[in-house]
Amino acid sequence: MGITGIIIAAVIVGGTGLFIGVFLGISEKKFAVEVDEREEAILDVLPGNNCGGCGYAGCSGLAAAIVAGEAEVGGCPVGGVPVAEKIGEIMGVDAGAQERKTAFVKCGGTCEKAKTEYEYYGIQDCVMASQMQDGGAKGCAYGCLGYGSCVKACPFDAIHITDGIAVVDKEACKACGKCVAACPKHLIEMIPYKQKTFVRCSSNEKGKALMDVCEVGCIGCRLCEKNCEAGAVTVKNFLAHIDAEKCTNCGVCAEKCPRKIIQVRAS
Repeated sequence: MGITGIIIAAVIVGGTGLFIGVFLGISEKKFAVEVDEREEAILDVLPGNNCGGCGYAGCSGLAAAIVAGEAEVGGCPVGGVPVAEKIGEIMGVDAGAQERKTAFVKCGGTCEKAKTEYEYYGIQDCVMASQMQDGGAKGCAYGCLGYGSCVKACPFDAIHITDGIAVVDKEACKACGKCVAACPKHLIEMIPYKQKTFVRCSSNEKGKALMDVCEVGCIGCRLCEKNCEAGAVTVKNFLAHIDAEKCTNCGVCAEKCPRKIIQVRAS
């Protein structure tokens, strides 16, 4: 190829590149999607964990929803009150009273307290184990299987398996809800951070049937309900429930419980 051919080829390639560059530049301006400045400001305030605990596809999804009026300024469970207040300032609204929450595992059936029906040698995963006979090897069909699906799901290292059951570190918990979704037994729920009195059981079995498989499970005897002066304890389907709004954390229910499944935390 002569020098003329090389020059022509270079001009063609250069011209094509220039045309594409100009075309892309014009397209970018023509089809650009305008982003609300508030959305970008909110995204800067959000923690950036992209955990999905807010119910949206990451922090950017929540920021867009807040600006569109589809989500509350306190929609980020990880950021809590401080982030809600900052977003409220950006949006020009009052963040209101934001209540911090934490995850709680409704099971006290440790290895020593709960019986097992057989040995499970499959994949160490609660979802897989729950597909086995009787919903898993544990005698109580409602109990924690202890294979750590919730542990794997938690992005904040706030939940661990201790003595065969999942236990939450409420200081590390950001209430993202990942563990709630991961538990096949539906044992984990979000409760107020300030709550100090809990029923560590989720069984709806009748007393005798439960006593055969667990030493500490709630048998629905109603002693806690009868002795609660605040009316915070109710028993339904053989299981005690505590209304955190009514509870005074006096500890009477825990003292009267013959199974010692009601726990009162000091702090």
